[in-house]
Amino acid sequence: MTATAPDGPVGNELCTRAVDLHYGGRPVISGLDLALPGGVITAIVGPNACGKSTLLRGLARLLRPTTGTITLDGADIHRMPARALALRMGLLPQQPITPDSITVEALVRLGRHPHQRLLRPWSSRDQAAVDAALHRTGITDLRERFVDRLSGGQRQRAWIALALAQDTDLLLLDEPTTFLDLRHQLDVLDLVWDLHAEANRTIIMVLHDLGQAARYADHLVVLHEGRVAAAGRPGDVLDADLVHAVFGVDCVVVPDPETETPLVVPRHRRRPAAPGQTTGPATKSN
Repeated sequence: MTATAPDGPVGNELCTRAVDLHYGGRPVISGLDLALPGGVITAIVGPNACGKSTLLRGLARLLRPTTGTITLDGADIHRMPARALALRMGLLPQQPITPDSITVEALVRLGRHPHQRLLRPWSSRDQAAVDAALHRTGITDLRERFVDRLSGGQRQRAWIALALAQDTDLLLLDEPTTFLDLRHQLDVLDLVWDLHAEANRTIIMVLHDLGQAARYADHLVVLHEGRVAAAGRPGDVLDADLVHAVFGVDCVVVPDPETETPLVVPRHRRRPAAPGQTTGPATKSN
């Protein structure tokens, strides 16, 4: 199926047409037709091994389709010069590998690489972009710290700052909340929301938590076995039948009490009580 783009600005639209993607020598994505609208936050969700990260790698031109095309505003990304694409698209990969003994500022400076030319030295504009990225992600005071000595949340912000320093209107984020506790997950997602809101950036991110995806995204893509099970506004596509069909979980979908976005509540699956054991909460005996 092809996703219907919600109302929004034109530009930075990524589309796949009859795309097959292989990873590790095996087919993962098959015959994918998908339109990811510009100017909004899209969350890609689905069970493990359904093809979420493979799709994002394909959109970022890290994987070449075996068949089909991937386009950015109608242009085949595999026919675009690498530098031209890097000036339009930033990427936060899943579990990025930090170079040894690199400071936060040195890492973020790498985001300016697409803007460099052979005879063009580091400029005040480059430094301003790095300073702005550090400030925007709240890590200015960490600029001299070594990245491998940061907490998980701080390290993730440093990598997001690198993508911001690249100064693109399109950001691809592969599981930006992985290995973070709840507070740092929300901090990162709030930052993603702010980055979109302040400059109308197009953001496409892979997430695991359906509630977070529904709360933060304007557009939801649900993958199942390498194909699109549903795509559209979270409130239009996320329901109990879909969750059961894709994730195998019995649930009810209710409005989030704060945002009224869909909230998935699994049905009770408590184990039966052992013989002689009560089913209620444990109580202390005097």
